[in-house]
Amino acid sequence: MIGVGKPKQYGNVLDKPLSRGRQEVSLSAFAFLFSELVQYNQTQVDNIAELERRLEDAGYAVGARVLELLCHRDKGNRRETRLLGILSFIHSTVWKVLFGKVADSLEKGTEHEDEYMISEKELLVNRFISVPKDMGAFNCGAFVAGIVRGVLDGAGFPAVVTAHFVPIEGQQRPRTTILIKFAEEVLRREARLG
Repeated sequence: MIGVGKPKQYGNVLDKPLSRGRQEVSLSAFAFLFSELVQYNQTQVDNIAELERRLEDAGYAVGARVLELLCHRDKGNRRETRLLGILSFIHSTVWKVLFGKVADSLEKGTEHEDEYMISEKELLVNRFISVPKDMGAFNCGAFVAGIVRGVLDGAGFPAVVTAHFVPIEGQQRPRTTILIKFAEEVLRREARLG
C-alpha cells in the first residue's frame, strides 16, 4: 500500500515542503504572549503614545512576514497591484489567517479621498485587555494597525495606519477601527492605472 511505512525523511529543513500545517494557535497562549509583549513594552516607555508606537512596530514586523507567507502560499508569489485589491486582501485573507474570520467591515472615508477604514466589533487583541484608568484611551489595536501597515508597505502601498475606538450606541465596549491614510503617490499611481 502507498503511504504505509516510515514517513519520508528530509536531509535538510529547507527541503521540507511548505505545508499549511495546523492553522490554530491556542487563544490562551496568544493572550498570554500578547499580554507579556504589552507589559514588557510598558516598562520601556514613559507615555501611552510611545507604547502604542512600540506595539505598532512589533505588528509591522508581523505584517511584513504574513504578506510574504500568504503571497507564497496562496498567490504563487504574485502581489496585488491595485488599491481595492490589496484592501480586500487584508480585509478577507489576512484577517482570516490572523483572526479566524473576515473583518466586520471595510469602508471608504467620506471626508477624505485617501482614507479607508477596517472596523472590528471586538478585535482579538482588545478582548482580554483591561486598561487601567491612568492609561486613558490606550488601544492595543495599535499592534493590528502595525500588521496592516507592514502588509501595505511590503506590497508597495505606503500609508499611515492608526487604531481608534469608536463608541457604539447601546454597547459597553467600543468597536475598533483601523484607519488607513494612503500616501499621495499611491493615489497618483491608482489614477494612472485607471
